[in-house]
Amino acid sequence: MNLYLRLIRVVAAALLGRRLTLFDDSVVRFRVWPNDLDFNLHMNNGRYLTVMDLGRTDLMLRVGLVGLLWRRRWAPVLGGATIRYRRSLAAFAGYRLRTRLLGWDEKWLYLDQAFEDAGGAVAAHAVVKAVFRRRGGTVPTAEIAAAFGWQGPSPALPAYVQALRDGEDAMREGLRDGARAA
Repeated sequence: MNLYLRLIRVVAAALLGRRLTLFDDSVVRFRVWPNDLDFNLHMNNGRYLTVMDLGRTDLMLRVGLVGLLWRRRWAPVLGGATIRYRRSLAAFAGYRLRTRLLGWDEKWLYLDQAFEDAGGAVAAHAVVKAVFRRRGGTVPTAEIAAAFGWQGPSPALPAYVQALRDGEDAMREGLRDGARAA
């Protein structure tokens, strides 16, 4: 139930808040509640991933993407997430979740999400990749960019995104090789 209340709060704040441009940071503030905790009494690693959905929802609403998705019948789908946990978020601690679009390739949109404690220190940092699907397949990122009036290619992706893509390729190959060996 707690996540539904957070979702309602995020949606209301996004609809009443200021609009963002495609590359602005979305910042949403939360608090660690008892149902977010694990046995070590800090925020559960899985809860970070769930809360990240709320950050992406805020960004989509504030840049005006939800109306576009609705009209064109596109559905956002997460394709992967890599997260690094750096510091614990303790019970009742306040924190900020920053979400921003980094750029895209031919298929994937890449977003950066960071959890910051009250002092601004990064507690967790994630990179996610997402696509938009429609009947018949994936929406090309060039079509998404054009729908926003973006002219030209994606901004250059950070080197760490390329490293993550290389790691995914290696993992995919390893799984294929493992399937052949079995």
